[in-house]
Amino acid sequence: MVDRVDVSSVLMQMRQVKDQLRTQNEMASQGVRPNAEMDAVARISKQAEQATSVNEVSGDNTVPDFQSMFKNAIDNVNENQQTAAQLATRFEQGDPSIDLPEVMIALQKSSVSFQAMTQVRNKLVEAYKDIMNMPV
Repeated sequence: MVDRVDVSSVLMQMRQVKDQLRTQNEMASQGVRPNAEMDAVARISKQAEQATSVNEVSGDNTVPDFQSMFKNAIDNVNENQQTAAQLATRFEQGDPSIDLPEVMIALQKSSVSFQAMTQVRNKLVEAYKDIMNMPV
């Protein structure tokens, strides 16, 4: 039986990622960058700049809007599934550089990420229905 992912914990993790993005952008603007995180900070700040340049909003422009964050999450799930499928295919074809535990871990990661995305989607649809059913 497949365990359901707790949507609250997923949302909490999304908030933590948002907070990490904010602190990393603040560190980047101050010129403080640990050597191990230089590439990650550059990539995240580039994504944040792209997200804010698409939809200009008043307020904190360093935080990407919900649409871009959700699109990035969907793209990550898609990438996980494609990577897992490629690893499985390479393993089935007898590639000696790919071992079974690596394939199984990739498949489980893609499965869990897809389930989490599905739960978030279900919560969004439920919230939309609740809003549409509210009296004006």
